[in-house]
Amino acid sequence: MNAQVDAGADLLHSKALPHLIAKLLRERQQVLVLFHRLVEHQSRQDGKAVPPLVQEFCEMLMDYVALGHFEVYERIAECADGGADCQRQQRVASECHGRLSATTQAAVTFNDRYDSAERCRDLTRLSQDLSILGEQLAERIELEDRLIGAASL
Repeated sequence: MNAQVDAGADLLHSKALPHLIAKLLRERQQVLVLFHRLVEHQSRQDGKAVPPLVQEFCEMLMDYVALGHFEVYERIAECADGGADCQRQQRVASECHGRLSATTQAAVTFNDRYDSAERCRDLTRLSQDLSILGEQLAERIELEDRLIGAASL
């Protein structure tokens, strides 16, 4: 019976992970498009357009970060079949965990600063914060690609 449960869990894992990865890649693309639009509006100092766009970006950013960190990463890290592929996935997940967590925290910090109209009244640090977040997103993408590569082999 236990072998049947493990086999069922592996089958569920193999079916769910590709779907989650595809969803992550779609959300990543949406975040990057919004990030670019936000940087563009902010650099033109289009003050009226920035606060609603920042809030939309924050919402999408949190969805994307949560999906990557709490769904995709967890599925890869929890691989349970004990085979060589599973061990490789767990090793890569372990190697990426600290830096992935740091990028998640950077996104949460940005969100906490700009996620509401009230918080968007003072945008004097937005350019600097976007620069910092952009670097963190670039690192996160590299880490996600590494995790996805480990899960796809």
